[in-house]
Amino acid sequence: MAVKVWINGTVFDEADAKVSVFDRGFLYGDSVYEVLRTSGGRPVDLEPHLDRLGRSAAGLMLPMPPLDLLRGALAETLAAAANAEAYVRIVLTRGAGEIGLDTALAENPLRIVIVRPLARPPAELYERGATLQIVHVVRTSPRAIDPGVKSGNYLNSILALAEARRAGAYEALMCDAHGRVAEGSSSNVFVVRGGVVATPPVDVGILRGITRERVIELARAEGIDVREQPLLPDDVRAADEVFITSSIRGVLPIRAVDGRPVGRECPGPVTRRLMRAYDGFLDRVARGEA
Repeated sequence: MAVKVWINGTVFDEADAKVSVFDRGFLYGDSVYEVLRTSGGRPVDLEPHLDRLGRSAAGLMLPMPPLDLLRGALAETLAAAANAEAYVRIVLTRGAGEIGLDTALAENPLRIVIVRPLARPPAELYERGATLQIVHVVRTSPRAIDPGVKSGNYLNSILALAEARRAGAYEALMCDAHGRVAEGSSSNVFVVRGGVVATPPVDVGILRGITRERVIELARAEGIDVREQPLLPDDVRAADEVFITSSIRGVLPIRAVDGRPVGRECPGPVTRRLMRAYDGFLDRVARGEA
């Protein structure tokens, strides 16, 4: 089990992987990134992640390297790390240069691939459920920064998660400036009421999660009614079931919101079906069938 880092064409051990303190990703969060995992050693949903990386780069006017370069870098780094299963982080920064906000000061964009052993949440959280806290930190307005851009500036989510952790919760749930449910600090949220699954629409101002999209697809294939619709905090608190999704977590059940139990059992029946469906998808990826 090892950590390997590819930086602009060279694979380094963790201790030797270094970037300049003048890099704009370090100074300003002037960067974009993607996180994914492997299943059976194969990257999960790599192409959707690369597509989103390209959109994020375009949104920040960052140079996007050829996709074949990134695919090759990922394959090289995964092979060097030789982990059974891996966490992967792909990072693009504008590069280093004279200190100042003007993007014209940046030189030599950085392309980075970080690979380390996959560490999923404890099994207990999948068996009993995690806890969610609806926080006071408001999701950044789409009029300020496009939520579809997965940038290195993550202060909004950092502050949200810090508030949730102070309340003793596992994950935060943010609302937008109008009080509508948005998303977690690093997850998308779903609720189940009367067998119907609902999740906030993208136009509320959320990141279009890759796993969110995959779970919606899997749910509809299972014959489950899924609706993308605005939700209020009370819709989450009163739900029969709540779960969150992300690339590393997959489908994770929620047993309590704001300290109040969710539904009669956790995971609930719909959440269990979707957990099995997503695990089945990961199995197909491992076999090279998805």
